[in-house]
Amino acid sequence: MISPDKITRIVAPTAPLSRERVRADIARMLHEDEEAIGGDDDLMDLGLDSMRAMNLVLLWSEGGLDLDFSEFAERPTLNGWWELVARKLAASAGPSGG
Repeated sequence: MISPDKITRIVAPTAPLSRERVRADIARMLHEDEEAIGGDDDLMDLGLDSMRAMNLVLLWSEGGLDLDFSEFAERPTLNGWWELVARKLAASAGPSGG
């Protein structure tokens, strides 16, 4: 039996978090073309359920951003989600911008 401290999670390198990547990740989760995801489309109406949405938020959090799923649930659109992510990215960069 493998000791729990010997288990490592393999995480493939991902592209930097950008609006384009957020759209691509959503599209991939929905099995849709990226162009099919409009900025103000309700992602739940497009078929994104809460479990998949939570997986996306966790994926985007892996880079160290402190993302809260409940904030994403309040405004389930690409524009709404990108606004949240962009705000967190700006805050993590600090007042000096980097």
